[in-house]
Amino acid sequence: MASMEHYDWDDGHFADLEYSLGKYGHLPTPPHSHDGESPVADSTEDENALLSVSTTFFPTAQHAQHRSQPPDIVLLSQDSVYFYVCSDLLLNKSGNGFRAMLPISPSSDDEPPILNVPEPSPVLNIILHAIYEMSCAHYSPPFNVLVKAVDSMPIYGIDPKTTILPATPLFTLLLSQAPLFPLDLYTLAAHYDIFELAVPTSSHLLAFPLSRLTDDAVERMGAIYLKRLFFLHFGRAEALKRVLGAPPHPHPPTPFCDFVQQKTLARAWALATAYLAWDIRPDMSTTTLESALRPLSTHLTCDSCKDALDERIKNLVVQWSIVKRTI
Repeated sequence: MASMEHYDWDDGHFADLEYSLGKYGHLPTPPHSHDGESPVADSTEDENALLSVSTTFFPTAQHAQHRSQPPDIVLLSQDSVYFYVCSDLLLNKSGNGFRAMLPISPSSDDEPPILNVPEPSPVLNIILHAIYEMSCAHYSPPFNVLVKAVDSMPIYGIDPKTTILPATPLFTLLLSQAPLFPLDLYTLAAHYDIFELAVPTSSHLLAFPLSRLTDDAVERMGAIYLKRLFFLHFGRAEALKRVLGAPPHPHPPTPFCDFVQQKTLARAWALATAYLAWDIRPDMSTTTLESALRPLSTHLTCDSCKDALDERIKNLVVQWSIVKRTI
C-alpha cells in the first residue's frame, strides 16, 4: 500500500506541492531516537535526508472539512511516516482526547508538536481518512488492514458505530469487500453493532454453512447478530418449503383428462419438490427450482395440465424471489 511518499529536501522534490524547507518554515525537524540513531535523518546534518510524509496529510494540504486552519500537530506513525493534521478535528471526533494525547501545549518554537502514534501508517492513514470523512479507496488497503483500523478506533475514542455510517466513504469501502469476505465483514459489523453494514452483508452469507462458524467468530459476533443470521437461514428454508408445497391447480375435467389423470401431475410434483426439500438451501436459486420442475411437462399430453404447471412454476419463482434475503 502506498500511503506515503519520500521527499528530498535538497533536489526541489517539493516543487509540485509548492513548499520546501525554505518556503514552509514550520516543517519540524525529525526527532532523534533515544539510542542516538535517528530513524529519519535531520536535514540540518544531511542535506540529502529523506522524510516519509503522507501524500494526503502533508503540511500545506487543504481538505474540504478544514480549509481555514492549517495543520497544527504532526502524528508520527510506528513506521516513521509523518501525518500533518488539525487537533480540533481530532478532538471533535474523539471521546478520549485521541488516546489522551490531546489537548497539548503549543510548541515554544512555533513548530507543530510531534506525537508518536503506536500504529503503522496504513492503519493510521485509514483512521485519519475516516475522521476527515475522506475516501482512502485509492490506496487499495487490504481487508485485514481495514479491520485493524476499525478495531483500533475505540482506542482513540472513535466510535465505529457513529463513524461508519451509510453516507461515509469508509462504509462504502467496507461494503465493497462483502462478496470476498462476507463472514469477517458481518462479524465486524455485528461486533460494533453497525446494523446498516450487517444487513447488506448478510445476503452474501446465504451460502455459508452455519455449522462452520468458529467459536471465535460466534463470540465476536455476539448473541443478537448470531440469532439474526440463524433466523435468516431457517426462515428462508421454511419459506421455500411453503412455496413448494401446493401442486399445480387442477383444471376442469375434459374428455381427454379427468381428475384421476391429473393426479399423475400432482404425484410428480410432490416427488420433485420432496427432492428439492431434502437438500434445501437458503441460497437456492430460481434457476435451480425451474430446472428441477420444468422437466415434469415432458410426459404430459394434456395442454391444460402443461399450462397449469407452467403457471405454478412462474408463481413459485415470483414468490421465492420476494422472500427476504437479509437479516
